[in-house]
Amino acid sequence: MKKQTIIELKNVHKDYQVGDSIIRAVDGVDLVINEGDFIAIVGPSGSGKSTMMNLVGALDLATFGDIYLDNVNIEHLHESELAQLRGKKIGFIFQTFNLIPTLTALENVMLPMIFQDVELEERKERATKLLEDLGLGHRLTHVPNELSGGERQRVAVARALANDPEVILADEPTGNLDSKRSKEIAEMFVKLSKQGKTVILVTHDHDVASYANKIYKLKDGKIVK
Repeated sequence: MKKQTIIELKNVHKDYQVGDSIIRAVDGVDLVINEGDFIAIVGPSGSGKSTMMNLVGALDLATFGDIYLDNVNIEHLHESELAQLRGKKIGFIFQTFNLIPTLTALENVMLPMIFQDVELEERKERATKLLEDLGLGHRLTHVPNELSGGERQRVAVARALANDPEVILADEPTGNLDSKRSKEIAEMFVKLSKQGKTVILVTHDHDVASYANKIYKLKDGKIVK
């Protein structure tokens, strides 16, 4: 059965004004991503990887070009609509984890569900199951500085899955982890992809990228074969 297209970029450009100069961070990208794909985007620092991730994740708008998520052109949405879209359809994972230091692992995972009006008991139940599935059932009441780097990243993964998003965007998620923990996170993305989630990974680590079923190289804002 043919997979459905979930994300499509058509001639996408992103420019930034730096002083008197215009910097083109993304330069005419065309890309089709299907449901259940595990995509890795690799390239050197400054190649436009994170900018492209922000565009796909509706954190930023293109200078011109079109970006479709579930056949909706996100370039034409208002900020309130973009916020709802991000909350429901996209889960974000970052290199620095971005956990709230004063909240426990359980509370960090429950947090995104508040903004989708999920009832308290359901938030607790869903967050607990996610953390248990990731091997952190014994860490529910620990705050981030009581967790290892690998455990914190797994909490971040659980938080990204809290609202059952269709798309997982991971920006250098293994950048602060050793090779063993990096392998665990990569294998987790493979599992999520097999469960039907679409995973888009930005990384400079070719070992981690090798777990993806498609790899795209970005150079000077362009996809190169």
